[in-house]
Amino acid sequence: MAVFVALGAFLMTLAGGWTAQRVTDRRHLVLGLAGGLMLGVVGLDLLPEALHAARRSVFGVPVALLLFVAGFLVAHLVEHTLAARKAAHGGAEGHNHRAPEVGLAAAGAMVGHSAMDGVAIGAAFQVGGGMGAAVALAVIAHDFADGFNTFTITSLYGNARRRAVAMLVADACAPLLGALSTAFFRIPEALLGGYLGFFGGVLLYLAAAEILPEAHHEHPSRSTLLCTVAGAAFIWLVVGLSGG
Repeated sequence: MAVFVALGAFLMTLAGGWTAQRVTDRRHLVLGLAGGLMLGVVGLDLLPEALHAARRSVFGVPVALLLFVAGFLVAHLVEHTLAARKAAHGGAEGHNHRAPEVGLAAAGAMVGHSAMDGVAIGAAFQVGGGMGAAVALAVIAHDFADGFNTFTITSLYGNARRRAVAMLVADACAPLLGALSTAFFRIPEALLGGYLGFFGGVLLYLAAAEILPEAHHEHPSRSTLLCTVAGAAFIWLVVGLSGG
């Protein structure tokens, strides 16, 4: 049953990536929407789950939040290290300095997150059918955003379309593999919470430091801002319908 439900996540992920490809003539709107979706996922989905799962604190600060900050800083460090290396070898300067490796690494993180979504579905069905249905609803609904963001992030950093499509397919397959894996093992809740916090920090960096500035770079329009708000509101709706 868990694998069957994960098939729905597979289809929704492909649908999200297909949508991102079809609206390239409105690139600024796509990026604005992607930024809003990512902000919503981080603030309304990942962080609350991370804080719930990883309750331990260090010097009065929850471990999930410490790892959230660590994820942000690691993403910042990795991007600037790769960009500096590319510039030192004669890469392009200015706004197009982004290293394709950063896009692939970010998309790879999205794939890992989607695999964890599949694990969540499988673990929830081990608890009970009702729990499994609730988790499946949340995962399937926000996997559209995952597919949309995976294709957008890979393309934004200058990767060829075939690479973006390959990462999209990998992201779509990941929930199936994650759900299947629950027949063999279960991830400790505290470890899962730490992972979610770290991944949330990475996503926030990409959204705030890369995607949203790029969306407003050539088109500082009201419609772009509305797309960002709509993306965050969509995630709010998904979280609310799935019962948080």
